[in-house]
Amino acid sequence: MINSPATSQKKMTVAIIGNPNTGKSTLFNLLSGGHAHIGNFPGVTVEKKVGHVHWEGRELDLVDLPGTYSLAPRSIDEMVAVDVLLGRQKQVDQPDAIICIADASNLERNLYLFSQIMDLTIPVILVLNMNDLARSRGIEIDAAGLSQKLNVPVICTEAHHGVGIADVKQAILQIEPGRRHTAQQLFPENFYAERKLLQEKLKNEEDQTPPDFLIDRLLLDVGGYVEAYFEDHTQNGLIDQLHESRTRLKESGCVVPAMEARVRYAWAREQLNGVLTHPQDHQETASDKIDRWLTHPVLGFLFFFVLMFFVFQSVFTWAGPAMDYIESGQGIVEETAQALVGPGPLRSLLVDGVIAGVGGVLIFLPQIVILYFFIAVLEDSGYMARAAYIMDRLMRSLGLSGKSFIPLMSSFACAVPGIMATRVIENRHERLTTILVAPLMSCSARWPVYTLFIAAFIPNIVYFSIAGSPLVSLQGIVLFAMSSIGALIAIPVAWFLKRICFKGEVAPFVMELPGYKWPSPRHVFYRVYNRAKSFVVKAGTLIFATSILIWAAGYFPGDHTEQFKVETRLETIDASLAELETQIADAEELEPAAVKGLQAQQAELSAEQEILAEKQNQISSQLVENSYLGQAGHFIAPVVKPLGWDWKIGVGVIASFPAREVIISTLGTIYSLGGDVGEDDEGLIGSIRSATWPDGSKVFNIPVAVSIMVFFALCAQCAATLMVMRRETNSWFWPAVSFTYMTTLAYLGALVCYQVGMLLI
Repeated sequence: MINSPATSQKKMTVAIIGNPNTGKSTLFNLLSGGHAHIGNFPGVTVEKKVGHVHWEGRELDLVDLPGTYSLAPRSIDEMVAVDVLLGRQKQVDQPDAIICIADASNLERNLYLFSQIMDLTIPVILVLNMNDLARSRGIEIDAAGLSQKLNVPVICTEAHHGVGIADVKQAILQIEPGRRHTAQQLFPENFYAERKLLQEKLKNEEDQTPPDFLIDRLLLDVGGYVEAYFEDHTQNGLIDQLHESRTRLKESGCVVPAMEARVRYAWAREQLNGVLTHPQDHQETASDKIDRWLTHPVLGFLFFFVLMFFVFQSVFTWAGPAMDYIESGQGIVEETAQALVGPGPLRSLLVDGVIAGVGGVLIFLPQIVILYFFIAVLEDSGYMARAAYIMDRLMRSLGLSGKSFIPLMSSFACAVPGIMATRVIENRHERLTTILVAPLMSCSARWPVYTLFIAAFIPNIVYFSIAGSPLVSLQGIVLFAMSSIGALIAIPVAWFLKRICFKGEVAPFVMELPGYKWPSPRHVFYRVYNRAKSFVVKAGTLIFATSILIWAAGYFPGDHTEQFKVETRLETIDASLAELETQIADAEELEPAAVKGLQAQQAELSAEQEILAEKQNQISSQLVENSYLGQAGHFIAPVVKPLGWDWKIGVGVIASFPAREVIISTLGTIYSLGGDVGEDDEGLIGSIRSATWPDGSKVFNIPVAVSIMVFFALCAQCAATLMVMRRETNSWFWPAVSFTYMTTLAYLGALVCYQVGMLLI
């Protein structure tokens, strides 16, 4: 992350930084007008939000940096903010100005970060946000006096009400690009003497001597990222010199790192002296009263679970109608394409490749929109911090923090929005761990697989019922077990990842509990819109490309001439039958004698239609078997045979890579039933029950059914999930890790279920 300085200054670049829960995102959305490009910084999981704006004929880039309590980086992700501010981050010019957002109701602590920013020599605007909250607590701030003391513009805002935004814009426009101020010197003289010695040591190691700020961080951050970086990239005894410098500082009474906190907070108190007035008696706020209930060890826990149950049910059920509308719209578009384009490769590409691929992207939008609506409301209202606090103790037993709970819970509806929701987790290792275990949660796409094989092979034994309505049955128990197995496996997986792969203590849970407030509709809208747009534009293109590739694998290299002839004849028959229906209706009123002749034609065409439909299914089945997809199924047959599977199940597994539920339509095609069958189709259930091996023995039984369900419960058989993982981690490495370990777990689980099951029957 330590690169050569950026030199391009074609436009004014303004960085926005502040402590978490200070309204930074709200202010950024207001300043950018919601027109922000969202991505990741190169090589890391840190979100990059850049808003391009034009104010009074001036072009600006607004860069929203991650919320942080200080500029003392302890990981590569935390180093991103420092690199951006120093102009050492690719794709972002060095800022011409910095907007530091501070919570006006907790100003002394917020000035700690501000004092570090002042060491950068870049012009700074201090924004005292949530000024209304400060006033409600009896806190009075002389902004003009503070501005005079700090020698920087100080602006009071209420971002959630849009108050003060125009003043912030004017303050930015008054800054002259390229202007710098002299860095303040808060530490004793011997500290700067040691800094100079370290600079001399680095002159021969670096192409350019690192900025003073980085040398300060090297000296102050014991065990931090900067120290680790230079330890790996220098060979001239720099680290020995560093330890000697710290020892000399300690002997002079300047103990590192405690010295920094003492000095900076003393400076903050001095700056606030005479310009900040607190009430003499502590006033219990409305937030304090609410927190007595919502953070209570028992009542707070119950409220949290009721709320999360409501959120989960909303994502799961509210999205249903919208997803149905998308599927219906997809069907209409497919019918239109079929009407405009005759049977042939182009129609197949359009219908089964392009339209299905676009539908495969849009189908996730309702869940993403609903989930991010709730996340935005919970964050903007102030409750999200309480939720993380309540769940932190439980999640820490897995090596995670409370912030991981909502993404993992959301993944039960769909791993795609769940993985996107991990953006609330600042710690890199915790975020990666959450991303890697999120796909283990049993999402709704797995349910058709469970439903099909439970209905086909698990006896419907009822153990308990009320008034004839079954409450506990064997099929229900199996469905619950399949839905829960991933979450159970996630516990040891998360433990392994945190203890072995991402070694180190769980990051201490530090989160300010902001005051409660009504969510800003504008902020909620921007947040949801940007997330939905980011998914469609970024991850959606990868999902679409994958869908096209799977279509091609299932289409080529077979000769589809006969299939197209049958399709053409079937469409002709459909048109003729529709016309006959109209003629029969008219003849019944005007020419009853002609009805019998028309009905005879109808019966003849219907019989031909039935024969051709069966022939079409047989041709489709043979084409799939001979396609590259079918060849792959035959190729992996020896690998999946120990699971009790034949090549047809193997084809279904490969074909379901774009979406797990595709295995149902694939099996329908392979068993000559057509691709429009559902998981409750009696014909499909009957076909898999009667499927046999070449020796006449049954392919499917209970162990095979359980083997398939366990495999789908644990595997990473979802292109959308992997593509979103690629998008969120900014690397193909982590999707590859996820696919490898989950497929291995799925295979071993399926193997054990089948082999043990066969010993018991």
